[in-house]
Amino acid sequence: MSALAETFCTFIVRQTDARSARVIDFDKLSGGAIQDNFGLTLELEGGSRPGRHEFVVRQDAPSGVTESLSRPEEFRLLQAAFSAGVTAPEPLWMCENPDVSGRVFYVMTRAAGSASPRKLVKANFTNKQRRNIVRRLGTELARLHTVRPPQQALEFLPLPHLDNPALSRVALYRRYLKEIGEPHPVLEWALNWLEDNAPEPGPTVLCHCDFRTGNYMMDGDELTAVLDWEFAAWSDPCEDLGWLCCRSWRFGADDREVGGIGDKKDLLDGYREASGIDLDPSAVRYWEVMALVRWAMIALQQARRHMSGEQRSLELALTGRMVAQMEFDLLNQIGELEEGQ
Repeated sequence: MSALAETFCTFIVRQTDARSARVIDFDKLSGGAIQDNFGLTLELEGGSRPGRHEFVVRQDAPSGVTESLSRPEEFRLLQAAFSAGVTAPEPLWMCENPDVSGRVFYVMTRAAGSASPRKLVKANFTNKQRRNIVRRLGTELARLHTVRPPQQALEFLPLPHLDNPALSRVALYRRYLKEIGEPHPVLEWALNWLEDNAPEPGPTVLCHCDFRTGNYMMDGDELTAVLDWEFAAWSDPCEDLGWLCCRSWRFGADDREVGGIGDKKDLLDGYREASGIDLDPSAVRYWEVMALVRWAMIALQQARRHMSGEQRSLELALTGRMVAQMEFDLLNQIGELEEGQ
């Protein structure tokens, strides 16, 4: 770890033209099941950023999942989101030379606070604080969704096939399920339902595609950063809202639909106030079902990383064991939607 800290320190010294630098603190951050994140505090002397600074270095893990973007792609997405006014860490420097640290990485500013979902869900927020937080989440998504194709810097992102992001997702997840090569009849049934009930698509916008409790930082009741951009894609705006409201991301607070924090009405109100757009609540519910299917696919892929020997990890193995819960939630949620028609 000390050698890795010095490696990152030397890289930053070169980027800033600092005369010297001293490592104050360096540690591997919690979370990041797909990528490795390191906190690095430096005291820089001279150059373009003199003084004490807290950075995060985000580096490729030993193995990945199919949906994940590369670090250079993620870096450009972070630049686009930051420029659009999203409360994201400022992307600073990209290193595409794997000889520097052994893997590709980039450096960004470090935000204050915590992203721990269980801490946030159990926090003693007042009702007013909860409403304000959820409205702020809607505002952040509205800002992100102002980024629309074509964008030269984001040419690596393919546009949805079939002129419908929902049907494009269904086709993609059918392919994933075939590649996994295991029988999952509930997931096959859910994909059939999603294909049969796809809503009219909204505008094609830049979606975070992993915007949920656990992927944003809070300092008290203030949002300080939206994290983990590796799944971003061109899609329907409702995909991001459906993912945030998915049952899997409530962490036991099932009565609070928005990430275990608050109410969906406040999320939609915050989105509308920032964008002037009224999203269809039924389309958001549809994308909540899609979110369960997608998360099940990712969990199966995570388990394969462990079982194949690519990256032995108890966390990856346990993620694969969560698929049964997602299938149970799918049965319940689709049943509720069918009863409400």
